[in-house]
Amino acid sequence: MLNRLNHVAIAVPDLKAAVAFYRDVLGAEVSTPIDLKEHGVTSVFVHLSNTKLELITPLGEHSPIEGFLLKNPAGGLHHLCFEVKDIQASTDIVQGAGIRVLNDPKPGSQGLPVVFMHPKDAFGCLLELEESS
Repeated sequence: MLNRLNHVAIAVPDLKAAVAFYRDVLGAEVSTPIDLKEHGVTSVFVHLSNTKLELITPLGEHSPIEGFLLKNPAGGLHHLCFEVKDIQASTDIVQGAGIRVLNDPKPGSQGLPVVFMHPKDAFGCLLELEESS
């Protein structure tokens, strides 16, 4: 079911500082910020030769990232995103195995359908599945 690792998401308290670090210090190509209101985050992608990093910061008052940053004020690893061929079939498989899915498929940061699996059902790691294009 899983294909390649699409990205590793890192929650950051200061998006401008994080972008400057990856772009100016480490020399990476960084996308422009995108506000994802339905996810409550502002996102940028750091492009690497074999995958991407997604830097996310809270957007709005009820961002799910806000709680994460309260527990981890310096930021940190937030989730891993894996590509799947068929988001609905993959969702059915994980739910059939008793894994809690946190949302119905909806467009993610790259415009493709995504679902998140509860970290307590995935050995402490928030996992995102994204339908590959």
